[in-house]
Amino acid sequence: MNIFYDVFVGQQLSWNVPLLLIVVVIAIIYASSIIFLTDVKVYHRQPILFFLSLSLFYVIMGSPLATISHLSFSLHMIQMSILYFIVPPLLITGIPSALWKRFWKISKADSKGTRQSLILKAALILFSVLFFMYHLPAVLTFLSNNPVAYHVMTYFLLILAVLMWWPLITRDTSHRLSGEQKKKYASLSGILLMPACLLFIFSAIIDGVNNPFLTQITAHLCIPTESLSAEILPPPFHTRYDQGMAGVLMLGIHKVTLMVVMGKKEK
Repeated sequence: MNIFYDVFVGQQLSWNVPLLLIVVVIAIIYASSIIFLTDVKVYHRQPILFFLSLSLFYVIMGSPLATISHLSFSLHMIQMSILYFIVPPLLITGIPSALWKRFWKISKADSKGTRQSLILKAALILFSVLFFMYHLPAVLTFLSNNPVAYHVMTYFLLILAVLMWWPLITRDTSHRLSGEQKKKYASLSGILLMPACLLFIFSAIIDGVNNPFLTQITAHLCIPTESLSAEILPPPFHTRYDQGMAGVLMLGIHKVTLMVVMGKKEK
């Protein structure tokens, strides 16, 4: 119990107030735009989904859960999966087409469509490469010791994730992929994400590595990370199989989201 207090209550469980203010400002701007620029009501489905995406974003990035998610690889992968595979689809779905058309000058020129397609595919590839690099042990250790670099990487990946999901979610016909293109794009998304997931699974099978985020959080306690993890977390989260579970969870959440998105669009 004393260890739990030292880790959670004694130092690092706090709410990110500046981030909360940013989220509130975004919500106010969105609500004002909905009210004055569209016929959509704030209690309709799309605004609710948008506010849900903001709420999920803040809970996993600005609440005490952000610290808790660093205690094991699998918890961290749940956080990352929600941030990159659930929040962007909800956010995109929550913005009415009428609102996009107010801010974007829609052009159906073939050259522009080709350019946009290349940009979106480049975002998908870049996201997959950076996401894989993020989970390399050396990079994880560097990010755990450099909060600024960690946040820059996290939010840059979020921007890429929004671009990655855009052609699958948007209702704007000038940006949306056709049925067959959509299936190929979704398959490519799953293939490109696979290396990051397999990295965790193979690491668990071979030997497993220490969690640098947990080491950073508990450095002041002067006890082995493994002992601390066993004191706080239930068995699946403090064994060598934690990494394998992280890879499986990440694959599963991404696959389920793709199935929901593709199934919804086919109806």
